[in-house]
Amino acid sequence: MKHLVDLKDFSLDEVKKILDEAFIIKKNPSLFSENMKGKILATIFFEPSTRTQFSFQTAIYKLGGQNIGFSNSSNSSVSKGENFKDTIKIVSSYADILVIRHPLAGAALAASFFSSCPIINAGDGGHLHPTQTLTDIFTILEEKKTLNGLSIGLCGDLKFSRTINSLVEFLIRFKENEFFLISSENFKISSKIKKEIINSKNKLIETVFLQDVIDKLDVLYMTRMQKERFLKEDLTSFEYVNLSKKMLEFAKKDLIIMHPLPKNKEIDFDVDEDCRAVYFKQALNGVFVRMALINFIVNLSGGFKAVGESCDIICSNKSCITNHEEYLPKLYIKNGEKMYCEYCGELNVKD
Repeated sequence: MKHLVDLKDFSLDEVKKILDEAFIIKKNPSLFSENMKGKILATIFFEPSTRTQFSFQTAIYKLGGQNIGFSNSSNSSVSKGENFKDTIKIVSSYADILVIRHPLAGAALAASFFSSCPIINAGDGGHLHPTQTLTDIFTILEEKKTLNGLSIGLCGDLKFSRTINSLVEFLIRFKENEFFLISSENFKISSKIKKEIINSKNKLIETVFLQDVIDKLDVLYMTRMQKERFLKEDLTSFEYVNLSKKMLEFAKKDLIIMHPLPKNKEIDFDVDEDCRAVYFKQALNGVFVRMALINFIVNLSGGFKAVGESCDIICSNKSCITNHEEYLPKLYIKNGEKMYCEYCGELNVKD
């Protein structure tokens, strides 16, 4: 089987095939109405979702398949004490594809060890959200026709946003992009992601004030404050970086404003009516992208394996699934003298 845990698991050619088919589906969705006839998609969401879960469900129905699953773990045997491994083993035995969202980083990778069908990561903690990234890339390509040479503003909570992590890690595979990281001091992007941008030879600019750089941007990607992932000390230290209609007077006419949704106070209501705001179109695009992904992955075999080395280090990230499901093997990826947890990406130190 091939799983989609991290978009790095797919080559650029594989991503291109998915996106090319998504463009075809968007123009002619009826041509694909029986592609998954007789197939079952399981959506198991341990964390609340509207767009991601509904778009996966819509995608499988439009492909002629069926959906099972839960949107709240309290409505499953998890509430009776069933461990994660057993849940995955049981649900995957009923389905042809399993889509998982979980509040703990590394949950999708862990699920891939025990699943008897392909796993699709629909978001694991503040770590990754690869299908949102596919949707974002599709939307940028639709609007800008390229992924090279763009000035991209990433604005808001960059510390806890899995959509930002996934999007940046994909876009640094392209050339001559400028990344404008716009956030308050306490919500900056991780040093690991920042280093990856620098190593990719793309440009990086950091600022606290959106108004200082909005005139330079081709793409503005807004994010909400991820309060459900805040540490105690974050609860009193956050502030919104706000986009107003007035601010857009200084922006390019062909700027596109994106947001993974739901949005809170970071975008004023009247911005919704600006033709440059594409976030509702972006959400709809998620259906076509996920239709193409399901088509692609259900018949694909081979090519996936964990690459980390086994080690007895306990991950320092309290939100890593290895600190909650203790039977999981501890896996680390070495980069020089540094060791990164394969599940959550956290830098760890061996005693």
